Amino acid sequence: MSTADTTLGIRKIGVIGAGTMGNGIAQVCAAAGLQVAMIDVNDAAVQRGLATIDGNLERLIKKEKLAAADKPGILARIHGSTDYAALKDADLVIEAATENLELKLRILRQVDELVSPECVIASNTSSISITQLAVVVRNPQRFIGMHFFNPVPVMGLLEVIRGLQTSDSTHALAMNFASIVGKTAVSVKNAPGFAVNRILVPMINEAIFVLQEGLASAADIDAGMQLGCNHPIGPLALADLIGLDTLLAIMQVLYDGFGDSKYRPAPLLKEMVAAGRLGRKAGQGFFSY
Repeated sequence: MSTADTTLGIRKIGVIGAGTMGNGIAQVCAAAGLQVAMIDVNDAAVQRGLATIDGNLERLIKKEKLAAADKPGILARIHGSTDYAALKDADLVIEAATENLELKLRILRQVDELVSPECVIASNTSSISITQLAVVVRNPQRFIGMHFFNPVPVMGLLEVIRGLQTSDSTHALAMNFASIVGKTAVSVKNAPGFAVNRILVPMINEAIFVLQEGLASAADIDAGMQLGCNHPIGPLALADLIGLDTLLAIMQVLYDGFGDSKYRPAPLLKEMVAAGRLGRKAGQGFFSY
C-alpha cells in the first residue's frame, strides 16, 4: 500500500492527459489538497490544460464558489510535464487519454514501468474493459476503473469499476479517493459501457435515429426530453458536449461487446464523425457553437 495507508488515501496523483477530462481531474485533485503531476505528449498540450484550469478557477471565484486566496495554492499543486518520470513517486495514476484501446494499453505499459509496485493505476475509460486493460500491468490487482464525468469539476459522480483482478483494498482506496475529491462513488462490475453509459449512450443513439428518420428536429427532440422527461440537457446537445467521436467509440464497444443489434451505432452518427462534426470541440455537431 502507499505511504498514505492509514487513511487508505493518497498524497500524489499522476494524471495522463491534459485535455478536457485530464485537466478536470487534475483540478479537483489539487483543490482537494493533493499534489498532481499532469502529463501530456507535448508542452503545448500541457500549457493548454493549465490555462483551462486557471480559467475554471477564475470562473469559480467570480461565482463566489472559490476564495481568490485559494487559487494560487491549487495551481501550485499541479505540475505539468511531458516526462513520465514525474510519476515515479505517485500513489495513484489515472490514465485519461482518448477512448482508444491500443493507445491506453501503450500508456499503461509506460506507466507501469515507472511507478512503484504499490501504486494504484486507474483508467478513466468510459467503456473499455477494465479486466482487459489490467492485463498489461505488473500487479493487475492494483488496477481499477475510475470513470469521471464531463465537466469533471461540476459533475458529482465517480463510477468505480472493478476488473476481475481488482483487489478489495484497491477498491476501498478508489472509494475513499472519491470522497477526498468531493465525488459520490457508485461501484460497478466490469461490462461493456459499465452502468451509466450502457444506459445513457444507447438513449442518445436512439435520439440520433429519431433525427435521422426525420421524426422531429434536433431542437424539438431536445426540448421534448427536457420538458417531457425533466432532463437538464437534451440528448443531442449532450452528444455534442461529450463529443460525437467519443460517443461513436462507446457505441462500438457496446456493439462489439454484446453482439446485439440494439447497440448498432446510428448511421448519421458515423456520418457526422466522418465529416468532422464532432460537437462543441469542433464548433459544429447537431448544433452550432
